[in-house]
Amino acid sequence: MRKRRHLRVRKKIVGTSERPRLNVFRSLNQIYAQVIDDSSGQTLVSASTLDSKVKPSAKKLSKTEQAKIVGTEVAKRAKKKGIKQVIFDRGGYKYHGRVKALSDAAREEGLEF
Repeated sequence: MRKRRHLRVRKKIVGTSERPRLNVFRSLNQIYAQVIDDSSGQTLVSASTLDSKVKPSAKKLSKTEQAKIVGTEVAKRAKKKGIKQVIFDRGGYKYHGRVKALSDAAREEGLEF
């Protein structure tokens, strides 16, 4: 069902070089975020709970707090590359919990979507 929802959302959302797509994937234990330029098919920036910078600080935290750390980290990396505006792709997940925490943290760090 999630795959079907994701495909339905992806029909409408396309990341460009001016406004790339912030994609979220959450597994049972981890959360991943990528900023993707769909016109060239390249991942510009990524962050996850498995990154060497995020993993030590997120070790003893809840999954929602880990998602906040990933959101701030992906926003910092995007701003370093000069990306200020993105299109949010929730990946077929409901906009609550970890997905909402990641997007709120990215907004607080300065990304606009």
